[in-house]
Amino acid sequence: MRRREFITLIGGAAAAWPLAASAQQPAMPVIGFLESRSPDGLMDRLREFRQGLKETGYVEGENVAIEYRWAEHQVDRLPELATELVRRRVAVIVTPTTPAVMAAKAATTTIPIVFAIGYDPVALDLVASLARPGGNLTGINFFNNELAAKQLELLRELVPAATRVAALVNPANVRNASVALADLELAGRARGLQIQVLNASTNREIDAAFATFRRERPDALFVSGDGLFTSRRVQMVQLATLHQVPTIFANRDFAEVGGLMSYGANVADAWRQAGVYTGRILKGAKPVELPVVQASKFELVINVQTARMLGLPVPPTLLATADEVIE
Repeated sequence: MRRREFITLIGGAAAAWPLAASAQQPAMPVIGFLESRSPDGLMDRLREFRQGLKETGYVEGENVAIEYRWAEHQVDRLPELATELVRRRVAVIVTPTTPAVMAAKAATTTIPIVFAIGYDPVALDLVASLARPGGNLTGINFFNNELAAKQLELLRELVPAATRVAALVNPANVRNASVALADLELAGRARGLQIQVLNASTNREIDAAFATFRRERPDALFVSGDGLFTSRRVQMVQLATLHQVPTIFANRDFAEVGGLMSYGANVADAWRQAGVYTGRILKGAKPVELPVVQASKFELVINVQTARMLGLPVPPTLLATADEVIE
C-alpha cells in the first residue's frame, strides 16, 4: 500500500471514531408529565418535583428530559395528551391529579406511571393495594378525603355554633367526588352536622355556588381537595370573604392567599416524593416493587387576620396546635 493511501485510511478511521463513540452514548431518558391544570400557580410544586429527581441523580436538561402536557382545565383533552406521551415512548409518566392518572392508566398498561393524588388509589382502582400496587402504577397518596372528619372537627372548634355546613365539590372528577362525599357525609352525621352539597366544575359554577349563600346562609363552608379549586384559590378566597362564610380548605395554598384555615397533607412534599419515585424508576425499579407512599406530613394553617375580619375569636387551644399562624 502506498504511503499516501495508508495515511488517508488512518485519517478516515480516526474521523469515524468520535461518531462511533457518540452513537454508543445512551439516549437521555424522557419523562412524560401529564397535568389537568395549567402551569400557572404550580411553579413551586414543580421545583419540589425537580428536587426529588435531583435527590436520585437526575437534573432536567442535563441527564433527563421532561415532556410537559397541560390540559389547561379541559379534562376531556387528557386522553389525547396521554396518548401523545405513549406514542413518544417516554420512560415514565407522572400524573399529579386524579383525572390525569385515569387518562394515563387508560392509555398504557406497560409504561410506568407515578401519581401524586389526594384520594385513596385502591378505592379508585389504580392499585391492588398500597403495599403491593401491582400493574404499572404507584405513587404518593396525600389523603384529601380521608381527612374530612378532622377538617370538620377543626371547623366546628372554630365555629362551635355551626350546624349547617356547605360542601363544595367538583363533580367533573366523578370518582373523586363520590369518595369525598361518602366520607364527608359520614363525618357530618357523626357530629350532628347537616351537609349541603354544592357542585362546581367551572369558574362560572364556582360563582353560582357562592351566590346561593345570599339566600341560604350556611354556618360554614368545607371545600374539598381538588386541582380545579386549588388553581382558582384566589377567586374562592375572595368569594368566601365577600360572603363572610368561615371556610376550611384542604391545603395551605388557600390560607396563604387569605383563606381562613386549611388542614391537609404537605402537597409540596408529596410532589418531591413523586420526583424521587420517578428517579428510582428511571434507575430500573418497577412500580410493582414500590409501595404507595402515604403522606406523613400534615399541617394546620390558620389565617388570624381573616378570622378577625370575620369576627371569629380563635381559641388558644387551636392556635397552640397550628403548624403556622398567619398574622
